[in-house]
Amino acid sequence: MHTFDLSKVAIDDVPPNTKRGGDLRVLLSPKTCDATSGFMGVGTLEPGEFVSEHYHPFSEEFFHTVRGRILLRVEGQEVVLEPGESFMVPIGVRHRIENPGTEQAFVTFFLSPLAPRPDLGHVDCEPLPGAGTLPEVGDVR
Repeated sequence: MHTFDLSKVAIDDVPPNTKRGGDLRVLLSPKTCDATSGFMGVGTLEPGEFVSEHYHPFSEEFFHTVRGRILLRVEGQEVVLEPGESFMVPIGVRHRIENPGTEQAFVTFFLSPLAPRPDLGHVDCEPLPGAGTLPEVGDVR
């Protein structure tokens, strides 16, 4: 029998991070549940909000739209995700997430595999629109 921590994390357990735009919350990660293969979170974007363009040198990023509509700008191409639709951004591909609609958008995201160190996992390609600090994913323990 395996011994492991039964980690349950609620959205309200994690403070919002707005540095890169929108309201991003990393829920399951090496920091919160000793994850070793990736991390998962949620994002809320009000109409007109965006998450600044970036890429992940070591990770694929998976998106799933739960509510509202998001526009992904992926290497100059546009992909619209409606509720119930998902999309995967390959490793090293620049992308930006926007809410072009008139209602709040709510998305889930998952990145895998983890970068060798958290500071190597995300490369910003434009000025960051929000205040505060960057999300903390934590190191693999």
